[in-house]
Amino acid sequence: MKHLNHLLLSLFLLLVAFGAQAQNRRYFDEVFDNVTVTTNVTYARNATVLFLASQGQAVPVDLKMNVYSPEGDTETDRPLVIILHSGNFLPPTFNGGCTGTINDADNIELATRLAKMGYVAAIADYRLGWNPVATDQTTRVFTLINATYRGVQDSRACIRYFRKDVAENANSYGIDPNKITLWGFGTGGYITLASATLDTITDAYIPKFLTPNGPMVLEVVNGNVDGTTVGITFPGYPGFPAGDTLNYPNHVGYSSDFGLSVNLGGAMGDLSWLEPGETPIMSFHVPNDPFAPCDTGIVNVPQPPLPVVEVMGSCAVQPVANAYGNADVWVNNNFNDPLSVYVRSINGNLEGFFPFNLPADDSSPWAYASSLEPYGVAGSNCDTSVAYAGNYLDSIINYFAPRACAVFGLDADCQLGSSTKNINAAEVGMFASPNPAEASFLLQSNASFAMLHIELVDISGRIVRTYRDVNTSQFEVQRAGLAPGLYFARVTFKEGIATQKVVLK
Repeated sequence: MKHLNHLLLSLFLLLVAFGAQAQNRRYFDEVFDNVTVTTNVTYARNATVLFLASQGQAVPVDLKMNVYSPEGDTETDRPLVIILHSGNFLPPTFNGGCTGTINDADNIELATRLAKMGYVAAIADYRLGWNPVATDQTTRVFTLINATYRGVQDSRACIRYFRKDVAENANSYGIDPNKITLWGFGTGGYITLASATLDTITDAYIPKFLTPNGPMVLEVVNGNVDGTTVGITFPGYPGFPAGDTLNYPNHVGYSSDFGLSVNLGGAMGDLSWLEPGETPIMSFHVPNDPFAPCDTGIVNVPQPPLPVVEVMGSCAVQPVANAYGNADVWVNNNFNDPLSVYVRSINGNLEGFFPFNLPADDSSPWAYASSLEPYGVAGSNCDTSVAYAGNYLDSIINYFAPRACAVFGLDADCQLGSSTKNINAAEVGMFASPNPAEASFLLQSNASFAMLHIELVDISGRIVRTYRDVNTSQFEVQRAGLAPGLYFARVTFKEGIATQKVVLK
């Protein structure tokens, strides 16, 4: 049922994506063939509560990241995207075994694609640990808001690491420190939304995050929201010995600011955190998500099903952020490509919010794992549908690209595919024969319309064949090992771009 529900939408989004891509443009298309990955980089060191049960105290750990850069690129002022993984603030051995590290397959796929587009992308770790199965709801809320707060501190420490590298290490990653995006998958989306809106710790001093003994987060204990001050427990602080250090400052003196927040799922602790003039927020969400509500609702622990706290998801956040003018950079661009027009038609004419109207059991359609048990957790039975997830990642990236362009001024023209129009195959007399095909098929057009370039794309959005400088009205495409299925021949003419469906038996 999942794939049946998805078929029409994926076909539409795929065709829209084809029509949107007019030519190879840096930051819009994959203009690099290969990516360089710098692994296991320590960007900070801080106190984790993950081993509290065995250690009796918070212990310092290295926070790691893997950095993806376009191979052979000569640019030295590239925009940076910091990616934060999902995982319910718990390691794979506790969260079901499919997500929760910088090696999550969907995170790697996104980072690789962004690097091929000319970005630098870093998949960053952050501190884990909370108590989702506590019998007392106050404990669940207390430990979750503290986990989110640590995530905000870590994301900002990672930003400062890169700024420090620019200033003190000759900008070894070749980034522009004024063009930084935080991008969160699932749980990482909670962090990016909080990082975009939590200005001071007092923003969290609201009834849901208060106890009879006071606020659930305290600057003296947790450090400030940037993580640049020491946090030390006092006698009687619950769960920790007196004098335990809960926050170590990293890269003090550098800015924690960033220019764009992206969340795939996730939610915000409270709408009161939002203010005019804050970081633009771009949201992707399944409105039926049963665990991270798209509107105002209770965040739930999946297993066992336990309520935690009321939060606000993308459906609630985006209208308020836009009303404050925080999306004006996109509204004023008046994006008119087919994908933008389609998304506005389903989201109430909002900028920056892409809802995926899918069943509740498909709440993260962009997510997939490298195997059924990627982290060795027996019976995890993870979703490995790379083609299915790839369609959504295609659409997400195509929606992101022009809006990131506008925020950071990456191009003089941020419209998607504005330089080449889309034409109907009938206008140039284009067709494929035979169709369906077995060994090969012939693409033909009217003699007066020469095919200039041909790209053959599979249902996942991957370009599997490229033919340049064709300059003829007839061209035979050999199957040469392509799997059976539906493909799209995207053909460039002088008059525009036409697309033809082809089925290989």
